[in-house]
Amino acid sequence: MTNLAPSPAAAISHLDLGTWQHVNRALVAKAIREFAHELLIAPSLERVENGVGEYRLLSDAGDVEYRFRARALWLDHLSIDESSLVRRIAGREAPLDALSLVVELAARLGMPERVTATYLEELSSTLSAAAFKLGRAGYSSAELVHADFQRIEGAMSEGHPCFVANNGRVGFDAADYAAYAPECARPLELVWLAAQRSRTDFACVADLSYDALVHEELSAAVRAEFSETLRARGLHAESYLLLPVHPWQWRNRIAQLYAPDLASADLVYLGRSEEQYQAQQSIRTLFNLSAPEKRYVKTALSIVNMGFYRGMSASIVESSAAVNDWAHRLVTSDAYLRELGFEILREVAFIGFRHRHYERSNQKRVDPHKDTLAALWRESPVKRLRRGERLMTMAALVHVDAAGDSLLVELVRASGVGIDGWLRAYLSAYLKPQLHCFYAHRLVFTPHAENLLLVLEDDVVTRTFIKDIAEDIGVLNPTQPLEPAVSRLGLRVPEDVMTLSIFTDIFDCWFRFLAALLVEKLDYPQEKFWGLVADCVHDYERSQPALRAEFRRYDLFAPTFIRNCLNRLQLTDNELMIDLNAPDPVDSLQFRGVLSNPIAPFAERRAGAPEGDSHASK
Repeated sequence: MTNLAPSPAAAISHLDLGTWQHVNRALVAKAIREFAHELLIAPSLERVENGVGEYRLLSDAGDVEYRFRARALWLDHLSIDESSLVRRIAGREAPLDALSLVVELAARLGMPERVTATYLEELSSTLSAAAFKLGRAGYSSAELVHADFQRIEGAMSEGHPCFVANNGRVGFDAADYAAYAPECARPLELVWLAAQRSRTDFACVADLSYDALVHEELSAAVRAEFSETLRARGLHAESYLLLPVHPWQWRNRIAQLYAPDLASADLVYLGRSEEQYQAQQSIRTLFNLSAPEKRYVKTALSIVNMGFYRGMSASIVESSAAVNDWAHRLVTSDAYLRELGFEILREVAFIGFRHRHYERSNQKRVDPHKDTLAALWRESPVKRLRRGERLMTMAALVHVDAAGDSLLVELVRASGVGIDGWLRAYLSAYLKPQLHCFYAHRLVFTPHAENLLLVLEDDVVTRTFIKDIAEDIGVLNPTQPLEPAVSRLGLRVPEDVMTLSIFTDIFDCWFRFLAALLVEKLDYPQEKFWGLVADCVHDYERSQPALRAEFRRYDLFAPTFIRNCLNRLQLTDNELMIDLNAPDPVDSLQFRGVLSNPIAPFAERRAGAPEGDSHASK
């Protein structure tokens, strides 16, 4: 394999002063915006002129002052003019520095001492990644409109717009970054191990088997080579299962933690994959570049990234296949979801090797030492495409290139249908399936930008795929008993937080940023955007008269909803923000007051004739 490690000088070639100042300015603006949104800080409004406010923020000690201009948008969102940001220390202007901002606001941010150093490390890594993205010879937003799926995936500037420290990758060194970061888009080869059957858990969906999986994912030549490797050591191939490992994980965790098993041949190194993969925005999910119709592979990756340790446990094997079968049956049997073209990308097979010592010595639910050697296979969306369709990560809708041009704006221009028409089509494809799953089935996904794939025809979104099924779905307060194999999906939550699966995950953590981008890049009124969202909800409700009681019980037009704060979670514990396996995960959430519901003003509105689209040509 080609050595991807950069030279010592090349490892920092993206870190020049001008670029560093640029990315710090952007991250300081984001940090102020998100910390203010979560009521951690309260910049004071000095004056307002033509809808733009002038704000002042003081450090905890009062010796550092920040000033900036911003438009106050709905959902307590400050649309900050980055060029207006000024930092002064004792009255003298000083460089903007995101790490210094966090230190200066430490008391208000409330970070435990054990978290602070790692959080600053994550911020520094986030800044370095931003500098790399800004400085690379990338594609413009106009070029990305017509780019292929994986070129777009590797070109993204932003994934989770809520989180300030969202590219931590704690554990990667400079060579690892160059080889495995999604934005570097370098092909990689998986490491394959043979794992002793008696120590290995495997499960798959009903229409698959282990033998079929191996035959479909590995060529006959590779299977023969792996069998010969075992035979040459006097081992029997039928006593083992084949297990893929991320190359970073192999070098940094498996070769050390599992040395006893490698010595005893309970684990056997077989070689590298013949096919090449590309890391997705979800860093441990790998797309098969050599054979795109084959499945994704998702592996344990023992790094800390954006509030979670990214391991994977053998314990996921126990019920995950059944969960995927159940969700697949539910979605495919629902006529309305079929009409919308909504599909899930099933995780179809799971494998995990149990470390005999850590399993016995530590019974904690979550333990990084146990969550090191597991993998899953997920269906490829490429096989689901029809003639004329193409794929794009939903994260693309908030992508802005190095020149400041928006991919969303370029898509609208290319489509020729105008911003209103484009948004209506997108909302129908994205929002309606999420609404229906919640109201008809109490089923909730984690529908953030990296988990959604958009299907486009003629640059307009026509339908969506959702992924991350095994670990990221639940049934809230189920009205009927769940079958035993999927009983873990049943989540008992207070009635007043039921709708947060829509209000937080979709409205606050996604639409808030789309609305701001439309204001900033197209001067598209936020009232108009939220009116279209309301129209979409009304249209869905009219299509499902049998669910009228549910719409009243869980009213999406309520005046307010609970403010659910994500950065507060990461600032408190950046290795396990939420224990998703806990009996009541809601207990670990951080709620602070309420937000005004941006579609409440449109509660009685009924969609009529399409309005004129004055922004179509912008």
